Amino acid sequence: MAVDHDLEDLFENAPCGYVSTSPDGRITKANRTLGVWLGYQQDELVGKRFQDLLNIAGKIYYETHFAPLLRMQGYFHEIALDLVGSTGQLLPVLVNAIERRDLAGQVRFIRITVFNASERRRYERELLEARRTAEDAGRQLRELNQALEERVREGLEERMRVEEELRQSQKMEAIGQLTGGLAHDLNNLLTGILGNLDLLEMRLGQGRVSDLERYIVAARGVSHRAATLTHRLLAFARRQTLDPIPTDLNRLVAGMEELIRRTMGETFDIEVVRAAGLWATHVDRNQLENALLNLCINARDAMPNGGRLTIETANRWLDESTAQTRDLRPGQYVSLSVTDTGAGMPPEVAQRIFDPFFTTKPAGKGTGLGLSMVHGFMRQSGGEIRVHSEVGQGTTMCLFLPRYYGGDDAREPAQDESTVRHAGSGETVLVVDDEPSVRMLVVEVLGELGYLPLEAGDGPTALKFLQSASCIDLLITDLALPGGVSGRELAEQARALCSRIRVIFITGYAENAAIGAGQLPGDVHLLHKPFSMQLLASRIKDILSAP
Repeated sequence: MAVDHDLEDLFENAPCGYVSTSPDGRITKANRTLGVWLGYQQDELVGKRFQDLLNIAGKIYYETHFAPLLRMQGYFHEIALDLVGSTGQLLPVLVNAIERRDLAGQVRFIRITVFNASERRRYERELLEARRTAEDAGRQLRELNQALEERVREGLEERMRVEEELRQSQKMEAIGQLTGGLAHDLNNLLTGILGNLDLLEMRLGQGRVSDLERYIVAARGVSHRAATLTHRLLAFARRQTLDPIPTDLNRLVAGMEELIRRTMGETFDIEVVRAAGLWATHVDRNQLENALLNLCINARDAMPNGGRLTIETANRWLDESTAQTRDLRPGQYVSLSVTDTGAGMPPEVAQRIFDPFFTTKPAGKGTGLGLSMVHGFMRQSGGEIRVHSEVGQGTTMCLFLPRYYGGDDAREPAQDESTVRHAGSGETVLVVDDEPSVRMLVVEVLGELGYLPLEAGDGPTALKFLQSASCIDLLITDLALPGGVSGRELAEQARALCSRIRVIFITGYAENAAIGAGQLPGDVHLLHKPFSMQLLASRIKDILSAP
């Protein structure tokens, strides 16, 4: 009981303010220290939004800069703001904030720490005043050189202006790095796609129809690269839709071994150690392959003169105490580790490698997103990534994934995207998407395959088709739709009207709330945009021909 009392006293009378808010920003708890600083009783603070305590400029910056930054990366540090007390007095503070999430990745609450910066601001003013005093003394000593003194003063003012601009730019640094690189990469990819389409149009206009396949292949390849880029960004944000399947890590590594050897090059000795009797895991196989390749490329970059790369699988058991230190559930896990014999990392670097945009590579050689995306994918999959590194000895990156207790027949991903010709027998298919170009393509493909297509641009229009038409065989719908009816709600109402209707969700960006904590139910069919028309045709045929 004494310990509890001491902890409560420490919380209430800490030399800094503590605030807990609900996910929507409403204060649920505040300590006595913050209340005294602002002249409020603690219960008067409960229910307010934290940004309601800021001055006008602070509210604007919080809503437009800091709240989006918190949602994007889950925290922000050392933000200078001014709080407004009960009598209108301003309190200069430094604010830290961090999201606390549950095992499903949902925000439980936001912890905000407030430091009184009044003394710091006073020291800064005193320092500035001392600097000005020194400048005045210098000017008195250099009275014969007034022109030079003016230039010195202008130089100091410019420096202060630049420093202030730098402080402002730092508030947008994370978002700027993300959007700047994204715009550059996407513009390059779009140039490749449009260029190949222009060449196709030119050749067709000239009647030169031979050797057109290379332009189609090139445009498709660039499109796949653009899709990979958006998927990586979604992985970084932990908002991509996962398609987990029972997976044998030994089989996955064996399937990638040749690719890894080609990627690493001849100067590396690659050893693969596969555990006997390895358990299965339930994971998105494509994302895990990307994560493994990412770790191997990082290991290659850490060994510029060649070295040894070891890929190893193993069964692991985490007891309650070990699992608690790793923020995992106790139980059985399978591990996939990548070990290199590179230079290794000092502890201060190893602690930051999963931070967004942190990289030790030279400018232009790395974005700092790779390991952050792997970390986000592992947490979304119920696992984690651990790093062990010693300077001069090398580095081990180890992925932990929960054991899968279902059947041991890990199914292989579908590979057949060959063209399906006239697969339909007049079945009715309703296509719902607010993007006309997507609807046009899907409807054209359905007509070519022998299906009867209907199309709608929003949820309410689609509902009219469902209510007026005879039973529709297949519904193809985007998850995000205008008109107040989402794709998921549309599918539920469609099944209520016709129990045998099949559903395919198509999406380029799926909210976790729409599909349930980032995991797809087993009976939901989903295609990620962009997808090939061959894959769409094959998927439709499989779904409609299933019993």
